[in-house]
Amino acid sequence: MATLGRSLELYFVDGHPDGMLTAEVFNWTGHVLRIPRTQLAEGLSRPQAKQTGVYLLLGQGDTGTKGYIGETENMSQRIAQHAREKDWWDIAVLITASGDALHKAHVKYLEARLLEAASAAKNGAVENGNTPLGASLNEAATANMESFLETLHMILPAIKVDFFQSRTRPSINVSARSQTSNAAPRFVLQLPKHGIEASAILVDQELVVQAGSDVRANWVGDRKHATHYWKIHDELCESGIISQLDETRGTFTQNFAFSSPSAAAAIICGRSSNGREAWKTEDGLTYAQWESKKLEETQP
Repeated sequence: MATLGRSLELYFVDGHPDGMLTAEVFNWTGHVLRIPRTQLAEGLSRPQAKQTGVYLLLGQGDTGTKGYIGETENMSQRIAQHAREKDWWDIAVLITASGDALHKAHVKYLEARLLEAASAAKNGAVENGNTPLGASLNEAATANMESFLETLHMILPAIKVDFFQSRTRPSINVSARSQTSNAAPRFVLQLPKHGIEASAILVDQELVVQAGSDVRANWVGDRKHATHYWKIHDELCESGIISQLDETRGTFTQNFAFSSPSAAAAIICGRSSNGREAWKTEDGLTYAQWESKKLEETQP
């Protein structure tokens, strides 16, 4: 049975996509408020900021994204305190429910579960100094909070919060996929001079580099490049997703998803690369040629 679509309502408070916004989903009791630090005073004056809820503080450190997860019965007061004591964050995300329906046990449970998700995703540094024990909820309340979290995890990436999104992927049965008429092809990227060969499969709009693929062990390109792919390369090495084989080569220890062919190619090559030309199908078509061919097939 096909998964049903859902409707997300975003309200840009000042009309700017990078400014303060609210997010709600039909038939979901939650409310999400994203506040840039430059608009903190205005954001914390909104009614939802006075409610019981769970919150995220997000920013960029020297090695990538940093995040802090907390809960409180008055988010305006707590986040104002963080603003005086913590300099590194630039976005606050406040999560509440309509009618101030979340109580202390609810938000302690949500805080603990979000910390679990952030630690498992390994998509940034978690700045919490200790691990909360959460709260003991009855069976019905636990089910309600898990349902609340399921919708929340759909909303957060849509408002540019990827802190809980793991980029590792389970193994893909290529032979099973090849039996379907619309199976996406396998792409290969080769750097013969460096003894590197990587493979990837297009799944759900992501290019998933396969475990065992070769990769440059070190970033050899410009570290001042605006794309910051070098930071991703460093993070993958530090997390063990890229394991060094020798002085020049590494290997992917897990399947890892990239949002674009060029992002995947840059990590493999250790420098910026046009992935639309670097990745090729097994019959020699570049990614760009394969895409053009697919588009031509859809035209009358």
